[in-house]
Amino acid sequence: MQAPLPRRLISTPVAGPLAALVLACLFFGLNTGQFFTGPNFSLIIQQVMVVGTLAIGQTLIILTAGIDLACGAIMAFGGIVMTKLAVDSGLPPLLALSAGLAVCAGFGLVNGLLVTRISLPPFIVTLGMLNVVFALTHIYSDEQTVTELPALLTFLGQTFQLGQTNVTYGSLLTILLFLLFAYLLGSTAWGRHVYALGNSPEVARLTGIRTNRLTVGVYTLAGLVYGIAALLLVSRTGVGDPQAGQTDNLDSITAVVLGGTSLFGGRGLVLGTLVGALIVGVFRNGLQLMGVPSIYQTLITGVLVILAVAVDQLSRRRTR
Repeated sequence: MQAPLPRRLISTPVAGPLAALVLACLFFGLNTGQFFTGPNFSLIIQQVMVVGTLAIGQTLIILTAGIDLACGAIMAFGGIVMTKLAVDSGLPPLLALSAGLAVCAGFGLVNGLLVTRISLPPFIVTLGMLNVVFALTHIYSDEQTVTELPALLTFLGQTFQLGQTNVTYGSLLTILLFLLFAYLLGSTAWGRHVYALGNSPEVARLTGIRTNRLTVGVYTLAGLVYGIAALLLVSRTGVGDPQAGQTDNLDSITAVVLGGTSLFGGRGLVLGTLVGALIVGVFRNGLQLMGVPSIYQTLITGVLVILAVAVDQLSRRRTR
């Protein structure tokens, strides 16, 4: 007999994070007069769209029981490649943009091959790749910020009117990406294979899933998503910045964990990651409106991550 709808909703991985998001909104709404306004919500989404998009790729990898410490650095390098090719080398903007996306996907491919062909732990592979890509970014950019970008690279930073609120095209793209990957993970054979791989690679292999090929595909797709995050970053800031993305790897992991995805793989929802990114954005925005120093925002974010991981660990013990 199927459980009642309220019980099924409560049992989903995203129920807890969603309740935390609602409570946080109510708290800041009651304590600040500016929180419940359209422009403020639009600002929150703009602030989380880059990390949120990065976190989509991070979610894919964590669902396979991996982790990616290089995602922020890959995004920064992708942004430098597309801006330098368009501005300094004079390539057509569409070609430069494609090259940036391809470079990011290429780094994801290399990560996937190292994890599967040499059986290196994802933590070690992506930690090494973080340093490699960080160095390449600074060498290739010559420590210079790229400005005067063509319109194609800044289009997603432009806004359209929704009621009394200005919404960026980038925010819309981020939401569409979350919906796309929610569909791919929840309603396709590929998505079921990703969950099976994260639950048990050996069982997945015995059921006929080509686990190495799937892992390489997941890392490559995640790299392509980092490239889209690079475009969002460039369009929001209007420059190609070699210093960008230095803490975004940890921020993306924070969003994934707060969204209820298990660090042990095989369990979680990409829409939970969206909720997790919004929790971080709401806390930072609300605390800023209340005049709380930024260091306390970092402190509270760290406490939230520890609580989320602790809840996940306790949940796993209960289900054994």
